[in-house]
Amino acid sequence: MCGIMGYLGPKDAVEVVLGGLECLEYRGYDSAGIALAEGRKIGISKCVGSVANLKAQLEKNPLSGKLGIGHTRWATHGGVTRENAHPHVDADGKVVLIHNGIIENFHELGEEFSKKGARFASETDTEIVAFLISSLYEDDPLLAIREACARLRGSFAFVILFANISDRYYCVRKGPPLVLGTAEGEAFCASDVTALLPYTRNILFMEDDEIAELSAEGVALYGFDGTPKETRTQTVDWDASMTSKGMYPHFMLKEIEEQGSILRRTLTGRVGGAGEEGIDLGKEFPFSEEDARKFRRIHLVACGTSCHAAAVAGRLADKFADMDVRVEAASEYRYGNVICDAHTLAIFVSQSGETADTLAAARQARARGARCLAVTNAVNSSLAREVGSVLELRAGPEIGVAATKTFIGQLAALTLLVLWLGKRKGNLDREKELRLTEELARLPLKLEKILGQGESLRKMAERHKDAFGFLFIGRGASHAIGMEGALKLKEISYVHAEAHAAGEMKHGPIAILDVRLPVVAVVPKDDLYEKTLSNIQEARARSAPIIAIASEGDEDIRRFSDDCFFIPRTENELTPFLTVVPLQLFAYHLASLLGKEIDRPRNLAKSVTVE
Repeated sequence: MCGIMGYLGPKDAVEVVLGGLECLEYRGYDSAGIALAEGRKIGISKCVGSVANLKAQLEKNPLSGKLGIGHTRWATHGGVTRENAHPHVDADGKVVLIHNGIIENFHELGEEFSKKGARFASETDTEIVAFLISSLYEDDPLLAIREACARLRGSFAFVILFANISDRYYCVRKGPPLVLGTAEGEAFCASDVTALLPYTRNILFMEDDEIAELSAEGVALYGFDGTPKETRTQTVDWDASMTSKGMYPHFMLKEIEEQGSILRRTLTGRVGGAGEEGIDLGKEFPFSEEDARKFRRIHLVACGTSCHAAAVAGRLADKFADMDVRVEAASEYRYGNVICDAHTLAIFVSQSGETADTLAAARQARARGARCLAVTNAVNSSLAREVGSVLELRAGPEIGVAATKTFIGQLAALTLLVLWLGKRKGNLDREKELRLTEELARLPLKLEKILGQGESLRKMAERHKDAFGFLFIGRGASHAIGMEGALKLKEISYVHAEAHAAGEMKHGPIAILDVRLPVVAVVPKDDLYEKTLSNIQEARARSAPIIAIASEGDEDIRRFSDDCFFIPRTENELTPFLTVVPLQLFAYHLASLLGKEIDRPRNLAKSVTVE
């Protein structure tokens, strides 16, 4: 959701905070603002639009200081206006606040202050919190914050300045993520560790119901009850260069082209080559072989792109895991009457590990006795800590809002996990295991071969840039890839796209076929190839242009399609690793040709940390 950055130290706080906000802009870009402590006064600058707009504003009306906090907003309460941009301040100017999350009882609190004569400058829930803390503040900021938190319902991450305190600031977490960083004489906070990498790798991940006091001496942690807590600083191994675009025009293109190396990294140490041990998750899978044999159900739970990766894994689990397989969106799973017990392996997939619905679903499954595992790119995330057992993606930071390289990481981790379970269940023989693992080891090169053909996909996008929509079809795991392709396209180009199982064409989707609506068919040469080919012919008979993602050497598909992109041959079970890449590139090039803001698509944020 929103991006938060805070700094105290000898550097120019404006430069550090703006640098952090630029790094975090993928989390929200409706508006931006900054507050600087200058002696016993606080200067505030905020505007509608991007951090670039804020920088331009500060060049005309500069602020300075060694203590500053900043925010990029993704609007929830109140429209996109300068008044609703953060930071917010109470009427007396005593408390300045930035916030990620939602205060559910802000109307009730607002009415309370209105009856006392308060007048609010914004429509936001955040401003109410500034009034609340100010009303409780006398001379103890920690006490005022604790008493305020006791009155709030909802989820929140706050960073707070007090006008009469210029040598420290405060962070609060209950729900949305906040990470803290320390260096000699410096204290940082941010909503994502990526913003801190240029300055420090000494990181502390705040837990729920914690308050942090940050000063030049370091970090002091307290519970909401005021009890001091032990600090838990650790060193992260991500490098600042991972958050740079380098020579690429967009982070999304950079991250698409990193996928070969991400796949290698995710597989390293987990699979062997010819004659070696096949799949070996070592201690990463926290359950014993005996546990694996006792599992009767496998639940794959996620949101968005992560749910599509889970759907691919679900098809593989149907074949090898010998369990009742359930794949569901986290937002639905948590409200259903789900059978969950000690014989259930519940796998929660999340790029960030901070997705609110996935977190809530994991808590529910744990409470019902399921054995839980997080598959995430962030081993210190809320989901990882909640579940306690993690299979890491090893994708590094992903900045583009539309997920690409983390999807490949998820496919790899989930594929290994399902095959590992299939082996323990006795459904994956040694010959098949070695054939699959040897092919997995070859996939990065095949994926990079596809990446080398990006120009042909750009030309394909050029031919179809005037289409009024796209229909994606596929069968089996290719249906899930079609869903991911449609999601990528509409996320960044705003062109309507929908995906259906190819066998469902005659049950409704065939009605929308038109010469202006191309059908994108994911049709690798697998066990369902002939069935999908029949559906392609149905679409072609109704004048719909056909774009086929097919396997090399498939000459038949040329006769039934207007555009073809061929992927290298691979094992049937592994085609999703290759079919998804041309769809990512096609979406990227179409959005680029349409002049869209690819890394920051409208109305979207990288991590959905509230419901």
